[in-house]
Amino acid sequence: MRLRGDHDLNPDIGAPASLREAAVLIPLVDRADGMTVIFTRRAAHLAAHAGQNSFPGGRFECDDPDAESCALRETEEEIGLARDRIDLLGRLDTYVTRTGFRVTPVVGLVSPPFALTPDPAEVDDVFEVPLAVILDPTNPQRHTRTLLGAPRQFYAFPYRERLIWGATAGMLVNLRDVLHAH
Repeated sequence: MRLRGDHDLNPDIGAPASLREAAVLIPLVDRADGMTVIFTRRAAHLAAHAGQNSFPGGRFECDDPDAESCALRETEEEIGLARDRIDLLGRLDTYVTRTGFRVTPVVGLVSPPFALTPDPAEVDDVFEVPLAVILDPTNPQRHTRTLLGAPRQFYAFPYRERLIWGATAGMLVNLRDVLHAH
């Protein structure tokens, strides 16, 4: 299965037959010196996507009525960002991961000041990247790795000593495309 929002470079790789619903928040921060995007570095001990740079978010729970509720709940749980600091702007294209998630990216505008309290069970670090880095025409870069004996390409956004890649980079490509269209 390939969805319209599968913004990666390997359309020939199909998604798993069974998908779990998830949502992430793409938190855009309205800073005086320019917009930024909040990212987390997932805890190194997690079973899935350990140590990767990502947006706050996760799996739907039975009391989540929609993707927005899931993204806000997960953001509050993971980094302590209060819901009342976030104005929801809309959704991006659904992103299907090769690890079996159908992720709905929800874009929110975060109003400073705010305090963050990362949950050490889920998050090793929280950091911000200027939106200008995401919109820079030299980004994203294309990287290649061998997966199951075949070369696979993926998008990557480097920022200082960090590399944002995989599903998160795919969602950033979608965000960039939407912002350039408006």
